Amino acid sequence: MPHATYDPPAPWTGQQLYVNDGPLQPDQVGALRETTLDAPIEEIRRRYNEDGYVFLKQLLPRQDVLKAREQYFSLLQPSGCLKPGTRPVQGIFDSSKDHRDYPGIGAGGQDENGRPIGPNPEIASKFVDLALQAHNEDWYKETFCKHPALLKFVQDFTSWQDNTMAIKRTLLRNNTPGNKAIGVHYDQIFLRHGADTAVTAWVPLGDVKVTGGGLIYLEKGHTIGAEMEKDFTIKAKQTGFSDEEARNAFNANMMHGGMLHNGPAEFSRDFQRRWLVAANGYEAGDVVLHNAFAIHASTMNYDTEGVIRVGTDLRFVDSSKEWDKRWDKTYSFNDGV
Repeated sequence: MPHATYDPPAPWTGQQLYVNDGPLQPDQVGALRETTLDAPIEEIRRRYNEDGYVFLKQLLPRQDVLKAREQYFSLLQPSGCLKPGTRPVQGIFDSSKDHRDYPGIGAGGQDENGRPIGPNPEIASKFVDLALQAHNEDWYKETFCKHPALLKFVQDFTSWQDNTMAIKRTLLRNNTPGNKAIGVHYDQIFLRHGADTAVTAWVPLGDVKVTGGGLIYLEKGHTIGAEMEKDFTIKAKQTGFSDEEARNAFNANMMHGGMLHNGPAEFSRDFQRRWLVAANGYEAGDVVLHNAFAIHASTMNYDTEGVIRVGTDLRFVDSSKEWDKRWDKTYSFNDGV
């Protein structure tokens, strides 16, 4: 894979963060640039193009996000994941339980059918089934995923207007304290049957402390992602592959589940780029938009109060252009994407 030279800026002075392959060192961490809604749309577009992401503060009404969080954990409560005496909207894990029995979607530890697994199959299965069911609940797929404030912003931001389509397949993920985090990847890996113009909205369902397992973005990582894709494409054409053969060849170079690397710390060292985090954590109502090549991952959830991190990936495409029709369905395990 191509390597780019980069001089890391000043070191991180915030809290210690951990990823799948251990602690991030101070010179491997920086702060995401925050953008408020009073910024001119031209400036927001400039930041998105320059950074590969734009971190929007309070795009969604806080009460709407917390309502969705409450409905999510009310659904999952029968699995035994929540601490007795707490309210579903708090989403506080019952620390008397084995966190491995409450695995997150897409964070490894899957069976041959793509289902997350735990040491006690009966417990893990109930939790995982309910987490999957949430994708089909009307409060999620019809109300939250189609929130008018988000759709209107994306329409204006992209200038796609009526051609703006929120595609059906979304990823609603939880991260119980202590479990494995999401590995290093960029979204075009999963959207290769369409144009590279898709916009992802990562939306935390609730507040996420800086140590609570939120998404992290490789600084200027979208340039590396685009370079990787270009390098793969050149090699595929030189080999004489068809488009379908090229896609399969791309995916063969990825780790299981489409990851570039399981260890963000090592990835940071290899490319001499910092991981950018929300320095003050994420708040309910915040949204991060990122492009198809923005390289991202997540930290381990070490929330001091045992709060389960929940977030969703909502993706938008320009329906007038080619887009990956495999995403025209609700998420299910091992669905071929």
